[in-house]
Amino acid sequence: MSKISGKKTLYLSLLILIVAALGVGAGTAWHYYWKDRVSYPNEIVKHANDLQERIISFDSHITVPLDFGTEGSEADKDTHRQFDLVKAGRGRMSGAALSILAWPEMWNGPNAPHHPTTGFIEEARHQRETRYRIIQGMVRDFPNQAAIAYTPADLRRIASEGKLAVVISLLNAYAMGNDLDELDKWAARGMRLFGFSYVGNNDWADSSRPLPFFNDTRDALGGLSPIGKQAVERLNDLGVVIDVSQMSSKALEDVAALTRAPIVASHSAPRSLVDIPRNLSDKELQVIKATGGVIQVVGFSTYLRPLSQPTLDKLNALRQRFDLGPLQGLENALMPGDAVITIWPEQRFGEYASSLYGILDEEPKANLKDYVDAIDYTVKKVGIDHVGISSDFNEGGGVNGWMSVADNRNVTAELIQRGYTDIEIAKLWGENYLRVWEQVQKLAKPVKTSIQPGTAG
Repeated sequence: MSKISGKKTLYLSLLILIVAALGVGAGTAWHYYWKDRVSYPNEIVKHANDLQERIISFDSHITVPLDFGTEGSEADKDTHRQFDLVKAGRGRMSGAALSILAWPEMWNGPNAPHHPTTGFIEEARHQRETRYRIIQGMVRDFPNQAAIAYTPADLRRIASEGKLAVVISLLNAYAMGNDLDELDKWAARGMRLFGFSYVGNNDWADSSRPLPFFNDTRDALGGLSPIGKQAVERLNDLGVVIDVSQMSSKALEDVAALTRAPIVASHSAPRSLVDIPRNLSDKELQVIKATGGVIQVVGFSTYLRPLSQPTLDKLNALRQRFDLGPLQGLENALMPGDAVITIWPEQRFGEYASSLYGILDEEPKANLKDYVDAIDYTVKKVGIDHVGISSDFNEGGGVNGWMSVADNRNVTAELIQRGYTDIEIAKLWGENYLRVWEQVQKLAKPVKTSIQPGTAG
């Protein structure tokens, strides 16, 4: 053996001994805090690790991808996805509301993008059913790692067993048509959180983001439709938490006026930080608080920090190319929302939308400090008892330092560094949401049904 190779062996041995001496704790700190250039003092790292083991950490909005559970996207493997059971365990995640999103995917098919067709409703229902089956399959195949929570007590029990508590969330009334009994069916299947709106208006409520390509106009219904108003009472009766994220201001106010139970915004940010209708105004924050509800602040980059000037310049150059006027604010910067798009040919819309989203993809992401700035703002406006945490993972969410559920400790560390107490952090991470859920269930009216939760067709 040469002297050089002998020295290399000696150095390698010493390195191994040093790493071993530092122990698992230091390795954990490196993985969770430093890998995304998020650095905290050792005492905060230790505190965050300890706290994450003790509290209920609940994320109120993660979308279930349509290919979740397939090869390369397995639930029980550490995949490219922002959420899987491996990452959830690594991040000491207690529970998550997994969103069954139902939206007519206009990009599907050989002639995409295309205007609404009669098949859109069926496609949305198919997507909804597929996502539901995915959740059922996950808890069936991995019973030692995940289970469905039908009550707040279930969530606490499942979390105490070291499993992930899954709350079934349904997003967008589009696929409901005019059938109010759909709510009963889905509550029997385990739905415990329901959001009226997504992109585009539907028959129940106006969206904060009407889509001209769907022939939408702002406030077309003036808030909730008659069936939407009936749905509020039905959801209260069923003990299902009402989610007002993505609703128009008028629709949100209608829900707040009609509900007898607290409401939540499952994934929203303050409009004072980024002035777009998708975010919540200070007035809307107060309206939600007045019901006893919670604003689950979302880690979605472009809702937390205004677009940079280079991105705005690129977007305005794109708009000029498509004969659109310069941007007036950010409302039409984040999605193709100009009214004139209603009459555009599908090919022209596709070219514009693809170019717009391509530019936005290059925008530098917000970071964890930006995210907790949004939490700070919301807490100052409505108080610590009315704020929670959500990621919107798998649907565009994620900020530098918190790009998957494995990074949940980073959020805890940043909150500790800001001076939040353990009790306050526990409220933000889950206790506030659980309080709302408990109140919603106490105010429910028993519904006669022979169907047991999770067994409906």
